[in-house]
Formats: sequence, structure tokens, C-alpha cells
Amino acid sequence: MIDIHCHILPSVDDGARHMTESLEMARAAYSEGITKIVATPHHNNGQYNNTREEILEKVEELNERLEKEGINITVLPGQESRISGELLEQYERDELLTMNDGDKYIFIELPSSQVPLYTEKIIYDIQMKGLTPIIVHPERNAELIENPEKLYQLVKKGACTQVTAASVAGKFGKKIKKFSLELIEANLTHFVASDAHNLKGRNFQMAEAFNVIEKECGTDTKYLLLENAELLVEGSMIIKEVPERIKKKKKLFGILG
Repeated sequence: MIDIHCHILPSVDDGARHMTESLEMARAAYSEGITKIVATPHHNNGQYNNTREEILEKVEELNERLEKEGINITVLPGQESRISGELLEQYERDELLTMNDGDKYIFIELPSSQVPLYTEKIIYDIQMKGLTPIIVHPERNAELIENPEKLYQLVKKGACTQVTAASVAGKFGKKIKKFSLELIEANLTHFVASDAHNLKGRNFQMAEAFNVIEKECGTDTKYLLLENAELLVEGSMIIKEVPERIKKKKKLFGILG
């Protein structure tokens, strides 16, 4: 398996605190069947800033240490950039890091509570640069849970999305698990990744998530999502099925639901 979203780099954000913890995470990932990990430290989220050059340097250091320790995991560079009105300016200044420092994909994080009004414009502008934006963990965005039509429109207009393995496995509660599976069934997400931060509360759970997906959505869907992760790290065109709307049930006079 390939994990395309993980906070495994040491001492850069709220993920691994030090190199020892990074190595422990790598060993745990390998035991789950993960062989490649995309390191995606937070950037521009109001608390952490990790620019392209800094991440590339840290990834190189970690890979050297993994090889020295005999841990058969390869770490690739990525970045979890918070959406903002200055996102394109940051890209022009070479502060943003695309997936594996390539020319096709870039990870974008929305605030947890809402979808900024300029989101659609930024998603469009990113695509005009020749990049495909990947919106991370949309299933945990409060506004998208209540109004999935917004996500449908973004995906319809070219965005990709990635749900978190722990969400699918039910670790964030039944509501988020249900919404995650709805996104998968409606072709509104294209990847499943760990978003692992540590080995306690925020660990990998990839194997468990894919077991749930196989049971609830079928074997074909499971393998499509696994293949998309491989295509992503290769810089190839991913598989995108036609997105469908998720119909929200209306409450009757506030009595139901």
C-alpha cells in the first residue's frame, strides 16, 4: 500500500515529535503493508509553516535514516497547504510543494468548520497552472457534511479529494464514517490515506479502512482506490468515475434526525 498523507517528518508540525517517533511510525506502517509514504506537513494553517525547500531537506534526512535502520519504507515529499487567498502567490514564490515535487498534483486543506467563499476560484486558478488540487479530509469539514452539494460542484469542476482511513474505520464517529462511505459510493473521493500523526490517537488504520471499504463498497472500489495512490505517486493520470450527488434527507419541522 501507499499512504499519500502522513505527518511522519520529525519536529515540523503536530505529527512526529522527533526522529525516534518517525522511525516508530515507519515500522508500524510497514507492518500494515505500507511501503511508500507521502510526508505532508502542515503549511500556512496559522500554526505551522513548512516551505518546499525545508520539506525536501527533511524528507532526504528521513530517507537516509530509514535506510540506515533497515526499514523498507520510502518517504516522498508532499505538503498540506491551508487554502487562502494568497495560495497562488505562494506557489509563484516556490513556497508550495506539489506531490513528489512534480508538475501534476497539490494537496489543499480547507478549514474544519467551513468552506471559504473563494474556494471555487482558487481551485480553478490552481488548475489553470496545470495542477490538479486534492482536497484532503473533506469528510471532516462541517459545512460539507451539511451541504455535500458544494463538494460535488468542486469535484465536478476538476478537484480530487482524499478521505482519512480513520474516518472510514469509524474512529471519528458514526456520522463521519457514514459520510465517508457516501463520498466513496458517489465517486466524490479518489484516495484513502492515513493522515497519521502518531501511534496513539492518530495512527495509520489503513488496513482496517480498506477492509471496511471492501465490505461496504465492494472489491472493485477497494482496488480502484489503492491503484489511484500508485498512479498519484507516479505522476500519472488517476482513475476518476463520474461524480454523483449525495441527497440529504430533509428534516420535518425539526422533529426528525
